[in-house]
Amino acid sequence: MRKYFIFLFCILTCSAIAQNSPNKKAQESFEDAQQYLRQNIYDEGIKYLDEAVKADPKFQMAYIQLGDIYRRQKIHGQAKENYRKAINSNATIDPRIYYVLGESELLTGDYAQAKANFISFQQKNVGADEEFINRTKKYLLDCDFAITAIKSPTKYEPINMGFYINSANRDYFPALTADGQTIIFSRVVEGNEDLYTSTQKNKEWLPAQPLSNKINTPNYNEGAQSISPDGKYLFFTGCNRPDGLGRCDIYVSRKEGIDWGKAINLGKTINSEYWESQPSISPDGSTLYFVSNRPGGIGSYDIWKSTLTDDGQWTTPVNLGSKINTPYDENTPFIHADGKTLYFASNGWPGFGDKDIFFSRLDDQAQFSIPTNLGYPINTFNEEVGLIVTADGTEGLFSSNIKNGGFGDLDIYHFKLPEKVKPLPVTYVKGIVKDKDTKELLEANVLVIDLKNNSPVFNDYTSAATGDFMAVMPIGSNYSFNVDADGYLFNSQYFELKKAEDNKPYEFEILLEKIKVGSNVTLKNIFFDTNKYELLPTSMVELNILIELLKTNANVGIEIQGYTDNVGDVKLNQKLSENRAKSVYDFLINNGIDKQRLTFKGYGETNPKSDNATEEGRKNNRRTEFLITKI
Repeated sequence: MRKYFIFLFCILTCSAIAQNSPNKKAQESFEDAQQYLRQNIYDEGIKYLDEAVKADPKFQMAYIQLGDIYRRQKIHGQAKENYRKAINSNATIDPRIYYVLGESELLTGDYAQAKANFISFQQKNVGADEEFINRTKKYLLDCDFAITAIKSPTKYEPINMGFYINSANRDYFPALTADGQTIIFSRVVEGNEDLYTSTQKNKEWLPAQPLSNKINTPNYNEGAQSISPDGKYLFFTGCNRPDGLGRCDIYVSRKEGIDWGKAINLGKTINSEYWESQPSISPDGSTLYFVSNRPGGIGSYDIWKSTLTDDGQWTTPVNLGSKINTPYDENTPFIHADGKTLYFASNGWPGFGDKDIFFSRLDDQAQFSIPTNLGYPINTFNEEVGLIVTADGTEGLFSSNIKNGGFGDLDIYHFKLPEKVKPLPVTYVKGIVKDKDTKELLEANVLVIDLKNNSPVFNDYTSAATGDFMAVMPIGSNYSFNVDADGYLFNSQYFELKKAEDNKPYEFEILLEKIKVGSNVTLKNIFFDTNKYELLPTSMVELNILIELLKTNANVGIEIQGYTDNVGDVKLNQKLSENRAKSVYDFLINNGIDKQRLTFKGYGETNPKSDNATEEGRKNNRRTEFLITKI
């Protein structure tokens, strides 16, 4: 891209003497302008160039320089006006002016005129170098895409988040927890970028407050953050900090009770001497997406990813490749709570001019689809970046300088997401873990397993200070859910989430019972085929949790109990329940548990937990339990 920028500089300087005006006043003003332009004092340069074209309305080079200055300042409306005057002032002109005019028209939404001028550039500038040729082809694709896309607009009604979130300052880069109850965003106050947060009460946001002095600093910038769905882990960008490896690095902090822990630099595996920023953590915490300009990329700024190993180390980052990145720029990645849909900004894929927001989705082979532009008017000829999407997929949040109803230079907005650009459906389970008898908050491990592939989607612990947890579960699988704490029996749940309408959130108060004789646990994730007693592979997760409980509490003895519903022959059901209990008994023995600690018994149709008149009731009655017989 270097030649592209050198070209602008040369028009401003090298070409400054390429054309004189016969008007003395115009020429003097033009020469005065050059003195300021060489010092990059553009306001004064514009002043004298305006005087030059006022004195000589045919002064082509003055118009070109005005166009270049406005283009450099991204005031594209003024740029295209002056480039057009330059072309109209003299039939002889550098063909590249058609290129910069086309670009300015593209970036103001004047797509038909932009296309015409890019074609003129192609026809007139036969000797253009490869960079201009490729960029012109790319811009023509943008023009064609935009001309077609604006004919089919989507419904789009952005709503300001209000004065408890937004301020007279710049507010941007929002991040939400899965339940939508906590927001963290970036705010610049007197030149210092910090993180702010707010929570909802009675469906209203409370006034935003600085996040934590363990993360925010008085002298450095913190922003561009990503929060885990449960709100316990915060990945953010810190710039120019003393422990930094480059200009901007990625840090992580874990919530400790009601405050955040010390911010930790992710180290040399993730960060480098270059620029790393805009992290986005996957819902299971295993994959970190971020932006970097490090060597080895496809464009100037690319999206990379790193995965977390079982021993808690981040792997060497991998570029997302040409399915996502282009020779141009990609930034602000956001991986949705479904773990598959990636939203990001790019000026490399066909769009409306500047950076647009796209989404791509991982398939079953972990390959990203070709990105889809979110369409008009979500995307426009302006720069659109930094979109996030609520866990339920209904709304998007972003930052904009929309003037109507705004509070500052940048405000945070939300809008209803069109159906065709929504992520895959998800739900979540949240709750608080307590002692059943004392109601004391507990430190406990919470494990949620996707039974389709026996992989964890959540594996973390609650703190004794809050006892809370929240785990995201994408729709389309069944999940085992287990909560365990030292000295307590574990809690077992099973979630069947096969259909999109199964997205209602689950909220529990988990009451763990201390290990004592007579206590029992229903093993809700022990599975058998109908009328069979061979353990299915999906049972292994819960069986291993039971084994761990028995190994940790070496004096505990249990009885494995099998139950059936009332469908079929009573004697056959009795035998089936015995065989199923024995299958669990045998598995425990084969995995190192002393058989002297174990017994098993089938109870057939007896002791139903639910009414056998319904399928749901019969399902609850077909179960495996264990009873504490000694401690």
